[in-house]
Amino acid sequence: KKIEIPKFLSQAVQAGALVGAIAFGAIDPAFAGDVGAGQQIFGANCAACHAGGKNVIAPKKTLEKDALDQYLVGGRSEESIVTLVKNGKNAMPAFSGRLDNDQTSDVAIYIISQSEAGWDE
Repeated sequence: KKIEIPKFLSQAVQAGALVGAIAFGAIDPAFAGDVGAGQQIFGANCAACHAGGKNVIAPKKTLEKDALDQYLVGGRSEESIVTLVKNGKNAMPAFSGRLDNDQTSDVAIYIISQSEAGWDE
């Protein structure tokens, strides 16, 4: 049975994960974007291939914390995710023409926060 988590609690967990990621150096505060905006942008642009942090093209290369650390050039950091989103790689298209710098940063922060908190299925 799936447990429903109230939205405010889910947002509090995401905010806590973001603060923890900044504190432990996974996110550079100079880059820090908006998790809520990132969630919206992710849903509109990324979820077709990466719903729930998965990867429908390359199943091992998920958006889970360990996979980001293992497969992402530069490791799990905002800068590394921004670079991948902007430039694309292999089957992933470049989003530099679709998302501006703030939107790309917001998506990166959302991905990091979800990798810390655990993706919803």
